[in-house]
Amino acid sequence: MNSAQIKALAVFSVFMIIGFGPISPGCLIGMFIVLKRPDWFAKLIGTMYADLPGAAAPGLTYTEEQIRSARRRFFLCLLTLFILDIAPVPVTPVIAFGIILLRPSWFYRAVCGVYGKALTGL
Repeated sequence: MNSAQIKALAVFSVFMIIGFGPISPGCLIGMFIVLKRPDWFAKLIGTMYADLPGAAAPGLTYTEEQIRSARRRFFLCLLTLFILDIAPVPVTPVIAFGIILLRPSWFYRAVCGVYGKALTGL
């Protein structure tokens, strides 16, 4: 487990504790990320996936339509999770724990699609 994973797990642990209300902080931050695409998130994901063989593909290129489509899909998924998180059990942090621990390649590719490029860590 690398330092980026440990930091992300710590943040989502806090989100799980404070997420027992009607507002899901993880989803809200996720929607912000999809809309604004901050550099810090791209660096976090690049660092989290840096030690996985074949995860970082520097030659990835995306058309504007592919980027818009990825952003739209991610936003709708996060909106759905936001609605589901109104239930008494937070769903988003549990899903985030799985992604952080398992680091599936589909998630890296999806984030690259949102940003329109391959991601690199610090």
